[in-house]
Amino acid sequence: MSGTPTLEARGLVKTFGHVVGLAGVSLQLYPGEVLAIIGDNGAGKSTLIKCLSGALTVDEGEILMDGVKVEFKSPVDARHAGIETVFQTLAVAPALDIASNLYLGREVRDKGPLGKIFRKLDTRGMRESAKEQLQDLGIGTIQDMTQKVETLSGGQRQAVAVARAAAFGSKVVILDEPTAALGVRESGQVLALVKRLRDRGMPVILISHNMPQVFEVADRIHIQRLGRCAGVITPQSHTMEEAVAIMTGATTLDGAAEAKNSTAARDGGDRTESTGTASS
Repeated sequence: MSGTPTLEARGLVKTFGHVVGLAGVSLQLYPGEVLAIIGDNGAGKSTLIKCLSGALTVDEGEILMDGVKVEFKSPVDARHAGIETVFQTLAVAPALDIASNLYLGREVRDKGPLGKIFRKLDTRGMRESAKEQLQDLGIGTIQDMTQKVETLSGGQRQAVAVARAAAFGSKVVILDEPTAALGVRESGQVLALVKRLRDRGMPVILISHNMPQVFEVADRIHIQRLGRCAGVITPQSHTMEEAVAIMTGATTLDGAAEAKNSTAARDGGDRTESTGTASS
């Protein structure tokens, strides 16, 4: 990747007493890419995401948006900077309808005197806009914006949460384990949604434990281990087995490269020997 990253972290450090959450982690997210973050439990994935989304403040290091240093003291600061995060808990209001959830905390008032004086909401406008947002993302399984979220399936709820992030995230969308509680079909729909976000030029950070899904949608893969970045790979440069080995500490990024080169050299030698034997 080249050019200025949309989002960049440099040497992030975060401690909780004697426990080290992040130990100098750096990260770059470029326009129109899906950056997956993987790691075992306790690797620092959640801490990293919370720092990038304003839920935690870093002890050391800096965060930049389009090359400009920013400071997030709360998730509101991150949202104002254009970062929207969908956590595993989704943070949807089950008793409210789809449109109300999409505009939760960003309700639009009626443009007339009722909106100015009595703070009346533009319910019709929000429902029409919500439907457009879902259609733009190719979400065709949800048609009625007055339907309550509690009546939706898990995949549909995730779609609403992602659509809300896409609608208001002007710079970056962060998805924390978006398919963790979903079946195969619904997981496929969410992954297709991630691809559509990328196709629209929206950079996406995807946190996941599901290696096949990561290798399906990610352009690059940031591997966390014990609070540090153990390496950044791509689905083209490394296999799932190698990614898991780096993630668990069975090997290192350099070790995986050496093993790959050794295998390539051995295979090349075997082919040469085989050709020589055939010729003789």
